[in-house]
Amino acid sequence: MSFFPRCLVRNQNLRGTPSINRSYHSSFDACAELIDTCARDRALGSGKALHAHLIVTGLCTSARIASKVIGLYTNCGSAVDARRVFDEIPETDVRRWTVLLGAFARRGYHQEAFDVFLEMRRQGMEPNEFVLPSILKVCGQLSDRRAGENVHALVLKLSVEDDLFINSALIDMYSKCGQVEKARTVFDMMVEKDLVTFNAMVSGYAQNGFAKEAIGLVEDMKSWGPKPDIITWNTLINGFSQKGDPLAGRDLLKSMSFAGIEPDVVSWTSIISGLVQSSQHEDAFKTLKEMMACRVYPNSATISSLLPTCATSANVRLGKEMHGYAVVLGVENDIFVRSALVDMYAKCGLITEAKLLFYNMSEKNAVSWNSMIFGLASHGYCSEAIETFAQMEKEDSKRVDHLTFTAALTACSHGGMIELGQSLFHKMQEAYKIAPRLEHYACMVDLLGRGGKLSEAHDFIEAMPVEPDLFVWGALLGACRNHGNLELAEIAARHLSSLEPGNAGNSMLLSELYANASNDWNTSYNYIVTTQYGTAVEDQMMSRDNW
Repeated sequence: MSFFPRCLVRNQNLRGTPSINRSYHSSFDACAELIDTCARDRALGSGKALHAHLIVTGLCTSARIASKVIGLYTNCGSAVDARRVFDEIPETDVRRWTVLLGAFARRGYHQEAFDVFLEMRRQGMEPNEFVLPSILKVCGQLSDRRAGENVHALVLKLSVEDDLFINSALIDMYSKCGQVEKARTVFDMMVEKDLVTFNAMVSGYAQNGFAKEAIGLVEDMKSWGPKPDIITWNTLINGFSQKGDPLAGRDLLKSMSFAGIEPDVVSWTSIISGLVQSSQHEDAFKTLKEMMACRVYPNSATISSLLPTCATSANVRLGKEMHGYAVVLGVENDIFVRSALVDMYAKCGLITEAKLLFYNMSEKNAVSWNSMIFGLASHGYCSEAIETFAQMEKEDSKRVDHLTFTAALTACSHGGMIELGQSLFHKMQEAYKIAPRLEHYACMVDLLGRGGKLSEAHDFIEAMPVEPDLFVWGALLGACRNHGNLELAEIAARHLSSLEPGNAGNSMLLSELYANASNDWNTSYNYIVTTQYGTAVEDQMMSRDNW
């Protein structure tokens, strides 16, 4: 049964995209309204046509109009176009920095926003009361505590520490960096507190797992603070859901209703997102049905939260249905929805559909790039995966991260490209300053093992600066099985047994390797018993048919 019946489409308040014709009255107010409409509907095509009209009429020279165009492009996920408009605003206009940095921060371009702030400081510009909250938010999103503390010092230097918005941003920054005590210190030192400030502190407690303190602060608000609003409740629900306790979030939905505040799409989406992250996929879709029964309808955030649950061939039909509903809602081109769709189709093996969506994206983020590379590598398109990686380096190198290299190394491993894989492993460290993680080491062992370089793979493990995990030794054991190397297989199996003593599968794999080599199951059985791999293995061996 469809989750999105036809009657839902009629209930959606889908706004039309503004058209531009010769009767258009070129006034500032009319321009501003049209730009806002394009930004709200994320109508990038119409927005670009409107921008071209503004350039021709000369209205785009206005800093006010240019600022709105920057907001339009960032809202549509086109940071490159936003920066181009910014560069055309006269440098003497300080407001241009505020607009670009704020737009980047709101849209999630956190590193780009931070780079703009550094550029602003290099040019001798002092941040104002509008820039400081934005850059503090960026520091929190990047979990850059040191940068956040430096901005806090700048706040004190500029004597703006009494500003409510700046203090709320400081509380949010410290909370996101895991410094809840510092956040509470800022909160307690405030002479005046408003609803935004309380919500920031509630969010800080909830995000860091301080459930009792978060609920206690909400109770305090009822008695001597501002009355909790829907943002307060959504903050609580989201905090518990993201910390892996969506059931507590469900209880808060009821409390919210008892308090006379009806849950909205943000409330429900927070619950759904928490259930998805906790791998409670069936409950996530049940919650979606319940949400729609309450006449609250999904938005782009809801859809992008649910799409990862459809990333298997068994659920691809449901994923396609959600894709269709995204089209009906007009959010298919939302960068987060589109990235989630690319990821879903790629993981389902529908590479053609994934590529079609990917290459038609006006702006790509790290998720879309990495999903495409992983998808190609996992389904045998290894050369194309490496080509996509090279394209990412050329067009969007700032978004290359540790997951990008995991995907690229996977492609090299599956494609037998040993020299290229080794080159990328060194490039990751030298050019991108990314320290190898265990998944990178596992990819390299798999790369060498698949190529038959088992001794080199073992030497590579021995030289690792960190303790190898199950995946590293498992990659070696799998390679030994494929190439019949009993000596190194024994070494890998012993390490796996000590790391995961309850898992009989690794010992069974080794026993079968012995059996294949000796053509004698007794040799295999005796090895298992004498090396003391556990009674669980012995029981499994004894229960084999025809033992």
